[in-house]
Amino acid sequence: MAESNKIVNFHVTRYNPEKDVKPYIQTYKVEVTDGMTVLDGLHWIKEHLDPTLVWRYSCRMGICGSCGMLINGSPTLACNTQISHLGGMDITVGPLPNFEIIRDLVPDLASMFDKHASVKPNIIRDEADLVSRQGEFYQSPEQLEEFLQFTFCIKCGCCMAACPTLATDVRYLGPMPLTALQRYNTDTRDEGFDIRAKIAGGDGGAFSCHYAGECSRVCPKGVDPAKAIQLLKRKLVLDYLHLASKKQPCKKLEGPGHGKLLPNMNPPARTVVQDAPAETNK
Repeated sequence: MAESNKIVNFHVTRYNPEKDVKPYIQTYKVEVTDGMTVLDGLHWIKEHLDPTLVWRYSCRMGICGSCGMLINGSPTLACNTQISHLGGMDITVGPLPNFEIIRDLVPDLASMFDKHASVKPNIIRDEADLVSRQGEFYQSPEQLEEFLQFTFCIKCGCCMAACPTLATDVRYLGPMPLTALQRYNTDTRDEGFDIRAKIAGGDGGAFSCHYAGECSRVCPKGVDPAKAIQLLKRKLVLDYLHLASKKQPCKKLEGPGHGKLLPNMNPPARTVVQDAPAETNK
């Protein structure tokens, strides 16, 4: 067989709660071609060997986070993982740990999203300000940079699956929700720090983190949840000791705000499009 069409053994975790007592491993021989991802391999299995295999996926481009799974012992995205980069002739594929299994490679992420919702992951501001259609909450590029990295989270659950604290304490909020909490606490448009501080400083909050750093190591988008949690801890301690500088939320600028330019930004050059000459029949 040609080098570009080698056979790789996929050792896949199977589990159907309607008939299986516990998960088990089933091995499939997959014909691998150049450029094939683990997600492609699972599709090959379903199309050629076993139509009963179940997993979750959507975009195939590392954006939606749906295909997070345990590949060779590491939580990652199947669509972003090239089979050739893994090396060897054997690949183990399982559902993300620290979650219940719905079926085969599909984890139940409901607990993660419940915790995410509990940290108030939205702009908290005076209600009258938010409902008004006039004006805007101006934020400088430097202020945006303070939390921009934490906005790249795609909620794939890989950081939660890698977290050793969450593996032993289900009450722990986990790296994804705490990163979201820090993201909004840092946002200058937000006024909800005091509300979130009670959540972050309570049982299962930021101080349960042991700083293993696995969450940041496995994050496919470079969010660095470990950094977010350490920044959150520092802010909570300083606030408790009354040493933290009081956050001054950005002011609302009156006016429609549409098309407003940032400071020192020149307006874009206008492009004049001329009508094409009319065609003539010859």
